Amino acid sequence: MNRHGGARRRRDADRESGVSAIEFVLLTPLLFFLIFATVQFALYFFARHVAIAAAQEGDRVARSEAATTDYPTWSSAAVTESNVWINRLGPNLLQGSNVLVPPGSAPGNADWTVSVTVRASVPSLFTWANFTVTETSTGPVEQFIPDTP
Repeated sequence: MNRHGGARRRRDADRESGVSAIEFVLLTPLLFFLIFATVQFALYFFARHVAIAAAQEGDRVARSEAATTDYPTWSSAAVTESNVWINRLGPNLLQGSNVLVPPGSAPGNADWTVSVTVRASVPSLFTWANFTVTETSTGPVEQFIPDTP
C-alpha cells in the first residue's frame, strides 16, 4: 500500500475543484441560445401558419366574389377578410402585414384564377435576425361557364 496515496487523491481533487463551475459558465450561453432558437423557430412557423390561413381565406372570398362584382369590390373584400384572419389568429404576431390582391388572370375565361399574397415581418428574439413570411393562395374563380356545342 502506498503511503502517500491519500494525499495524491486529495491533490487531484483540489486541481479539479471549480471545473464544474467553469463548464457551467461556458455551456449556459449555448443552452440559452438553443432555448431562444427553439422559441424563435416556433414563432416563425406559427406566423407562417397564420399567413397561410389568412391568404387562403382572402382567396376564398376573392374566388367567390370575382365573377359577380368588379375588381375594387372583390379585392377589398379579400383584403378585409385576410386582415380579419390575421387579427383573429395572431393579432401581434404578423408585424406590418401587407395583403396583395392582383386582378387575376384571364377574367371571364374558364381558367380565370385569382390570388392573395400575405407578407409580414415576424417578431425576432435576436436583434441581428429579420424574419419575414410570404404566403400566396391561388385558385380558380367560381363562375358558371356554359357548355359549348
